[in-house]
Amino acid sequence: MLLRRLVLDGHRVIALTLDLGESDAVSGPGSAEQLDGARRKALALGASDALVLDVRARFVKELVLPALRANVMYQGVYPLSAALSRPLIGATLVDVAHRFGADAVAHGCTGKGNDQVRIELAVRALDPTLTVLAPLRDAPLSRPDAIAFAREHGIPVSSTLERPYSIDANLWGRSIEAGVLEDPWTAPPEDAFAWTAAPNARPAGGEDVVIDFERGEPAGAGLDGVDLIAQLNQQAGGHGIGRIDLIEDRVVGLKSREVYEAPAALVLIAAHKALERLVLTRDELRLKSPLDQRYAELVYDGLWPAPLRKALDAFNDALAERMTGRVRLHLAHGNATVTGTASPHALYSEALATYGSGDRFRHDAAAGFTALWGLPLEIAARSERDVAVAG
Repeated sequence: MLLRRLVLDGHRVIALTLDLGESDAVSGPGSAEQLDGARRKALALGASDALVLDVRARFVKELVLPALRANVMYQGVYPLSAALSRPLIGATLVDVAHRFGADAVAHGCTGKGNDQVRIELAVRALDPTLTVLAPLRDAPLSRPDAIAFAREHGIPVSSTLERPYSIDANLWGRSIEAGVLEDPWTAPPEDAFAWTAAPNARPAGGEDVVIDFERGEPAGAGLDGVDLIAQLNQQAGGHGIGRIDLIEDRVVGLKSREVYEAPAALVLIAAHKALERLVLTRDELRLKSPLDQRYAELVYDGLWPAPLRKALDAFNDALAERMTGRVRLHLAHGNATVTGTASPHALYSEALATYGSGDRFRHDAAAGFTALWGLPLEIAARSERDVAVAG
């Protein structure tokens, strides 16, 4: 629709489609026919040229893995699948604009969306001389009007008046909004989901999965990051894992109801956090928790290019030097439960923690520690009593 609007407005358009792994999550790598279909569609709608770029590996390496090290979960719930793709989309728009000598880039975001902010900030950070066009923000269409426009101009779209969902997906997750989901009291209908099994379609029993980490990077069965995430999306999604229903606070100030599917993301974040608890010190964990929250806010707010995000990456990279080990999770009935952790850098000592015969903890030292640890409380309480008596 964006492309057709631009062509009708008299612009020469170079169409850009990025393969971010949407098809991998449910049926394996996207076929050459599917990707070529996107190119043919763009040319049929009037594009002067059309590029289809496979950026899956770059997406995982440059955005997903740093975000995983920060355990990114916006408002403690959403692993930022859509938000993480936008800096890469913005950077690729700039690259292609330079390649073709273009003086502008365009996106199809509305004025209500977060993505206008994320994409435009990514573009401005790399080349502020480029003009950003946003036709659907300048002249917004309702969902029914947008569907009617698509039909009038022969634009094939998946949305219908019966299923008017707005869907965005990549390897890290799938987001669904609009239609009946705009009423926060309405339960998401099953036709909104594509990656996760319905309760009545999940296996009766569960299964175990083991995630290996090497310096904070997940691996498994010799798979690279792209293939591992794709496999986990299918494996965990088959158990109904990854459904998220969130009333979230958008960048532009309003609240919206968003439904997500992120099977692999939720499994990997749970595993990563479990390994952190095994190998990081208490002070590192205490500091990292609010920093992870801030990291998620930066990503959500479109501030991926910010110096603070890069500084937080340096902090997480330093901790990742010890993030080698393995985590076992049990996948069943919509939940991924950690059932075991192991690492050569583990700070857990069974000899110190056990209550069995091998106990090596110095119990005699605890009395003195407790007395000194509680000394400030004792002094404060004594002072309060003295003031009360004097009064």
